[in-house]
Amino acid sequence: MLPEILNDNATAAAVDAQFSAAVLGGEKQHGESTLFIDGAQIVAVCGFLKHDLKFVRVSSITAVDWLPADPRFVLVYHLHSLERNERIRLKVKLSGDNPEADSVTSVWRGANWYEREIFDLFGIRFRNHPNLTRILMPLDWEGHPLRKDYPVHGYKYSYPTE
Repeated sequence: MLPEILNDNATAAAVDAQFSAAVLGGEKQHGESTLFIDGAQIVAVCGFLKHDLKFVRVSSITAVDWLPADPRFVLVYHLHSLERNERIRLKVKLSGDNPEADSVTSVWRGANWYEREIFDLFGIRFRNHPNLTRILMPLDWEGHPLRKDYPVHGYKYSYPTE
């Protein structure tokens, strides 16, 4: 359901009209609108925004770890319509137990690297991603360094003393 503060935003109203069950809320901060989207509908909402509302650019995708809150993780999608020079932010909340979301690489190929970075640093998996492998950390790295429960100085390894 679209909050009253976003009633003057034509993009938010169009998304709410098309996907009323998917819009879980929203807010406006610093002149930028944010819609909270049901994770099961993120690909459909992003496809609508790209193809119908001309948000052809995914500026970034990132994640936030809100440990100890539940849901623990929030995915944040920054979208840009070059035609109208308009931006919108989408947020998807994810549980801390086995966090997963659908990949939006079928909508924007450029989402590939953002999703791999989130997987690498937060451990959030993306279903239907074409190549979900580490992108920044070594392949044998244990853990996800941007999680709030990751040790500040990394995991300590004990080496043989011989």
